[in-house]
Amino acid sequence: MTGLQSGDTPHVSYNVSNAIDGPLWLLAELTYACPLHCPYCSNPLNFSEIKSDLSTEDWKNVFRQARELGVTQLGLSGGEPLLRKDLIELTAYARNLGFYTNLITSGIPLNNEKVIALKHAGLDHIQISFQSSSEEINNFIAGRHTFQKKIDMAKAVKNAGYPMVLCFVIHRHNIEQVDDMLNLAKQLNADYVELATVQYYGWAKANRNQLLPTKQQLESAENVVQQYRARQQDKMKIYYVVPDYYEERPKACMNGWGKVFLTVTPDGTALPCQVARELPGMQLPNVKSASIEDIWYNSADFNRFRGFDWMPEPCRSCEEKANDFGGCRCQAFLFTGDPTQADPVCTKSSNRWLVDQAIQDAHEQAQKKSGEVQPLIFRSSKNSKNYATTKHLLG
Repeated sequence: MTGLQSGDTPHVSYNVSNAIDGPLWLLAELTYACPLHCPYCSNPLNFSEIKSDLSTEDWKNVFRQARELGVTQLGLSGGEPLLRKDLIELTAYARNLGFYTNLITSGIPLNNEKVIALKHAGLDHIQISFQSSSEEINNFIAGRHTFQKKIDMAKAVKNAGYPMVLCFVIHRHNIEQVDDMLNLAKQLNADYVELATVQYYGWAKANRNQLLPTKQQLESAENVVQQYRARQQDKMKIYYVVPDYYEERPKACMNGWGKVFLTVTPDGTALPCQVARELPGMQLPNVKSASIEDIWYNSADFNRFRGFDWMPEPCRSCEEKANDFGGCRCQAFLFTGDPTQADPVCTKSSNRWLVDQAIQDAHEQAQKKSGEVQPLIFRSSKNSKNYATTKHLLG
């Protein structure tokens, strides 16, 4: 048996008494609108075609159902969630339901008054993302002048009594500044720092040749992180998240398909992960026409890659399948065109050569002169026209 073919979507009926546990984490993508234009945005490439955002009452209904199902962690994300005029109302409602709430923001629409208002609404946690520790590179990648505003808002978050959580998105053009990023975080009295290497889906996949670091860069950055951890002695928690292209085994994507995480998009589409709508054969259940409970336990999409029966070889016979769950279904699709295949990162996969070729292509692009380099494709087409000079600016 070779597993499901692309497009097949088995429907297996479950209920709460079956072995499937309820979700623990809800990522609420409140809007795809965003003031930034990052070329590694996790939003879908066709996000501008999605117009019908859920209403305030729709989102409250999603939160209530998710909490009843056992979800404890709520991520408020986007796009830029602060562009929702009802964010404070939604935050207060979620807090009253008993969620631990986490706002994931660029910090650009934030101000001191909103920081305090969110605190009064019961928000637990604010994570501010940076594009670099360098003002020039940060502003270039963001597509606008944002660096100083991010600094100011990080200070405002700290002054309001929140734990300061900073996220630096890492790629080839800023990975050698990891030491500077950690120094900036220390200057801002950050409690947690996430060094999140770009994951190559959506916009980042389109820009992979421009963004993928070398193995040497990743290892060098890891050494910097380890040295910094030793000096800090846990005064500032540092998380270093790397892509798995250079590994022999894939990551346990989302801790398994439909096991822990539930994503709801601005139009109400429910997904086992942020980019699952890219897969062929998805039926894309929507919270406006089905309950969260029914979606989680009974939808074809959420049952599609649960367990091990869907697995082809070599995954089905692999002793590590209970640890990595066959790897990432979206990554398998993006490389092979078939989401049922073994994640090509795995050296047991017959398609590992595709990953090696992607690494080679990225390295060849990095060696080109500035006049020959591929331009970055930014989230906004308005910001893409002059970026053939990327290599001149970023090096």
